[in-house]
Amino acid sequence: MADHHTKFIHEAVPTKLEKPDADGKIKVTFNQGGEEKTDEFDTVLFAIGRYAVTDGLNLAAAGVVAEKNGKFKVDDEERTNVPHIHAIGDVIYDQLELTPVAIKAGALLSRRLFAGGTEKMDYVNVATTVFSPLEYGCVGYSEEGAKAKFGAENISCYHTGFQPLEWQFNKYRPEDDLCYVKIICNKLDSLRVVGYHILAPSAGEVTQGVAIAIKCGVTKAQLDSTVGIHPTVAEDSIGLQYTKEENPDAKKTGC
Repeated sequence: MADHHTKFIHEAVPTKLEKPDADGKIKVTFNQGGEEKTDEFDTVLFAIGRYAVTDGLNLAAAGVVAEKNGKFKVDDEERTNVPHIHAIGDVIYDQLELTPVAIKAGALLSRRLFAGGTEKMDYVNVATTVFSPLEYGCVGYSEEGAKAKFGAENISCYHTGFQPLEWQFNKYRPEDDLCYVKIICNKLDSLRVVGYHILAPSAGEVTQGVAIAIKCGVTKAQLDSTVGIHPTVAEDSIGLQYTKEENPDAKKTGC
């Protein structure tokens, strides 16, 4: 978006909106680095998150406690604070809001309740993609989440920046415009992959395959021993050489 001349103001918090002229621009007052500033814009868009429309269920009468956004905290078997009442899908507090997650969690819950099943929903190793013009795919822990879970000293983050072959023939794309891939590994468990992130064309297609490998417990050594398909975006997830500590840039050159 910046390449297409969209202006971004980073690390700024809006404090006031005014529209002196009914047909004019919106005057925004914002705080940036402790300094109060103003600017004018055609449109102001607020992204305020989601809330669950659960008030009408009157679950409070059964003793179920809802959070401010109408969602419910649950344990690892989707039980609310009232053990015989469960919650699945988007009404779970601080959990993934994805249709396939709700379907899977519901199926597993039904099997546990009525068919003697024991498998619980894995909310960590869920592949998802943001379908922005340049797709972002991820599965497993974020870098920050992995460090909090396993300890920062036990995490290695291998990464690289690269340019897909298809971009190299686009004269309108800047030469320093790169895709990015990062693999998060647990040093205490044979460098097992606990997180994967990619910013590239068709990231969703790539991430789905990597998610299967992570569910099977893939390690960095196993990824390194895999032969890539050339020329693809996916091959840049294999054989990563540098960690962020060793090489913060890790821009790939050549083919």
